[in-house]
Amino acid sequence: MMPEFQPAPASLPPGQRVYAVGDVHGHDAKLAALHAQIAADLAARPAESPLLVHLGDYIDRGPDSRGVIARLVAGPPVDGLPVVNLLGNHERSMIDALAGERAAVTDWRMHGGPEALASWDIDPDSDPASWAALIPAAHRRFVEDLALMHRAGGYLFVHAGIRPGVPLEAQSPDDLIRIRGGFLDSGADFGLVVIHGHTPTQGPVLRRNRIGIDTGAAYGRELTCLVLEGDRMAFLHAP
Repeated sequence: MMPEFQPAPASLPPGQRVYAVGDVHGHDAKLAALHAQIAADLAARPAESPLLVHLGDYIDRGPDSRGVIARLVAGPPVDGLPVVNLLGNHERSMIDALAGERAAVTDWRMHGGPEALASWDIDPDSDPASWAALIPAAHRRFVEDLALMHRAGGYLFVHAGIRPGVPLEAQSPDDLIRIRGGFLDSGADFGLVVIHGHTPTQGPVLRRNRIGIDTGAAYGRELTCLVLEGDRMAFLHAP
């Protein structure tokens, strides 16, 4: 079934299409279902230059963080569809915790890390110094190599958002993966429409300067994919 399109706040050049997926949080079955919908749409409506963007927060809270990372490590999940994988704050916490940063260990343990560690058969109460060796090297490399942002046409794809009034090249990595206040309530023209996750909502949030697509998969709600092409947009959902 063809997605139901509506006018978008920005545009992509002719021939381009972007599928942007919100925060997965360990829900591998939902991600697989959404990838299947994307594959079906691409087969039914081929595009000259399609792209799949995952907005980060692949891990924590949900039941199968390992499965999500293994799926993405295996390469493009949809044949013929290049992929950009962005860094989320939960991956940043994982990286820092595995590097032995005590504050990050505490943060990760408090915000979904135990579920992620358990998916790798690691006792969350064990010595944090032992964790890195128990996670496959390919999984660690994947997390460490994630990008901070991606631009396409009139859009910027980033995990959390941007600091208003700060040039893109000067944005703080911490803001890009964690910002809420100052961004979510801003009516400023950012120069690009920001496509982001990070802040869970009951459904997609549509503003003239941003589109939020973390629809709360971490809390049992649906996983959302934004479809952008030309000057229009649509949504796919995996409940």
